[in-house]
Amino acid sequence: QVQLVESGGGLVQPGGSLRLSCVASGNILSIDEMGWYRQAPGMKRESVASIASGGLTNYPDSEKGRFTISFDNVKNTVYLQMDSLRPEDTAVYYCAAQKVGGSVYDSWGQGTQVTVSS
Repeated sequence: QVQLVESGGGLVQPGGSLRLSCVASGNILSIDEMGWYRQAPGMKRESVASIASGGLTNYPDSEKGRFTISFDNVKNTVYLQMDSLRPEDTAVYYCAAQKVGGSVYDSWGQGTQVTVSS
């Protein structure tokens, strides 16, 4: 079992920045990949960044250059640095983990709200 706890959400003006954190606990060694997803009201949950155990990162085209995912293996924490935020980035952001040998994210955090508004 892996437990994930996100923090760092809040209200930010357009063009601003936020850094989200997600602390992982439990069976850390079982994690092969971690990712950040978001879900806006009435919308499907979508991936915004992922990082594999070897450090390889992946972003959808819309987030490349604005979002940066990183992992601190001392603190067992994955971060999402978000820059140049837009109102359409407003959503609940979730941290997720995928097990070694798995094909889906099967551990999820409770989510943290990000609101981009003036």
